[in-house]
Amino acid sequence: MEEKVASAIELSEYWVEKLQLLMEFLAKVGFSILVFVLGSKLIDWLAGRLCMRLKKTAPDITIVNYIVSFVRIGGKTLLVLVLLGQLGVNQATIVAALGSVGVGIGLALQGGAANFAGGVLLLVQRPFKVGDFIREVNEGNEGFVTSIGMFYTTLTALGDRTITIPNSKLTDASVINYTAPGIWMVNINIGISYSDDINLAKSIMVRALKEDPRVLKERPIEILLESLGDNSVKLEVRGWTSIADHFVTMWDLTERIKKDFDAEGITIAFSQIDVHMINDTEKKEEKKNGRHLHEKSRGHQAPEAETAREGTGPE
Repeated sequence: MEEKVASAIELSEYWVEKLQLLMEFLAKVGFSILVFVLGSKLIDWLAGRLCMRLKKTAPDITIVNYIVSFVRIGGKTLLVLVLLGQLGVNQATIVAALGSVGVGIGLALQGGAANFAGGVLLLVQRPFKVGDFIREVNEGNEGFVTSIGMFYTTLTALGDRTITIPNSKLTDASVINYTAPGIWMVNINIGISYSDDINLAKSIMVRALKEDPRVLKERPIEILLESLGDNSVKLEVRGWTSIADHFVTMWDLTERIKKDFDAEGITIAFSQIDVHMINDTEKKEEKKNGRHLHEKSRGHQAPEAETAREGTGPE
């Protein structure tokens, strides 16, 4: 009887000890979660302060965004490692596990590593910056650069459409930067009729650009005959505007030139097809004339054929 009592006491003490260990572990987990939440908010606050300070000194917002993203992700990763150590996880085990997981993730997410490397290249080479209007040639994506992240670059296209492009595609493809000089060329192409006055059309197009206040006066306005098409004489006029005014200026000038052309009698050429209808009488006349010409042709060939037969007979 005493042995049974002793055994029950030992079993009870065992479960009490395990329960205490469990409660201690749950307390550590809860405390770690609380520290992680508060620490993440602190890291975000510090990253925001760093961003504000760097914006005052850094020459390019692209570098600022990249540094802030790196600090935010690196800080949270370090926080997780510290909390795992507080939970009793061996640091050597963490390093070994991270190494194994890193190899697996690296093989599974090779595109992510390529995007990260692409982001570093974009940061170093700086083919474009935030605020530039670019076009990615391979897939035709274009828009204003709003952010260059560690893995993706975000563009804002016309109509407030957001385009997210992996950084590796921007480093592997040709990219056209329309606004690298800080200003943007406005070029308007219009085809006029061959019968219209070219000099008058040129003067109308140049006048429209000169009278628009958004066209920069320190840059020359160019007018040229681009080509002679099948249906039109193609003219092109070029001027420069600020990046913000580009599209609106181009649309307004196109409308004004069209109205000025209409007022001056200049025709904007377009493709057209002329169809000639032939009635039954004309068809019969054509057939009759065709038979007459055929018979006349046979009459001229007959003597030649006879001469040929005479020349090939026996001597």
